[in-house]
Amino acid sequence: MSLRTLLADEAVYRYVLDHSLREHPEQAALRAATRGHPRAGMQISPEQGQFMALLAKLVEARRCIEIGVFTGYSALGVALALPHGGRLVACDIEDTNVNIGRPFWDRAGVASKIDVRIAPADRTLQSLLDAGEAGQYDFVFIDADKTGYDTYYEYALKLLRAGGIVVLDNTLWGGSVAREARDEDTRAIQALNDKLHRDERIDMVLLPFGDGVTLARKR
Repeated sequence: MSLRTLLADEAVYRYVLDHSLREHPEQAALRAATRGHPRAGMQISPEQGQFMALLAKLVEARRCIEIGVFTGYSALGVALALPHGGRLVACDIEDTNVNIGRPFWDRAGVASKIDVRIAPADRTLQSLLDAGEAGQYDFVFIDADKTGYDTYYEYALKLLRAGGIVVLDNTLWGGSVAREARDEDTRAIQALNDKLHRDERIDMVLLPFGDGVTLARKR
């Protein structure tokens, strides 16, 4: 979990924001509204949100999935990147935090693009497969319970078209992945990182960006 890129000192980080960040006013407002939340560290950094929006545009995404919504900053960024008629299925297990983001989605004019599903994510993803939507999605963002990542990743590969992108957040997990694991979450991320590195179904890269971001392109 990181509100900013791990490796940049304050001066470099401020330079990045000043010379790169293009943020919709409602994104900035939602970040501000989330800042005082007890779990504010769960929100992605603004530069990561911009990066994801660019990725969505690069793959010409129209159908997207997000697993783990929190207050909706990443959902807002992806929805803003989608063309008219685009859709983001946003999965979370409760709506208290999601409801914080809804007014900002409304004011940004993208609420109709965001289809919130409140249920365990594996159940929602299975329902998409049951509806015949395998291979019909372009972009998946995974940022939820770490022990569930592998399950969500396997669903993502089934739901993505060839050339579609999976973005996995927190794959450096505060640097703990490079040390002996002392908790279940770290072990889960370490195991998944090993799996992704060997997985011949994808092209991938683990970026030292934010708290670690892995991009996986379905072959």
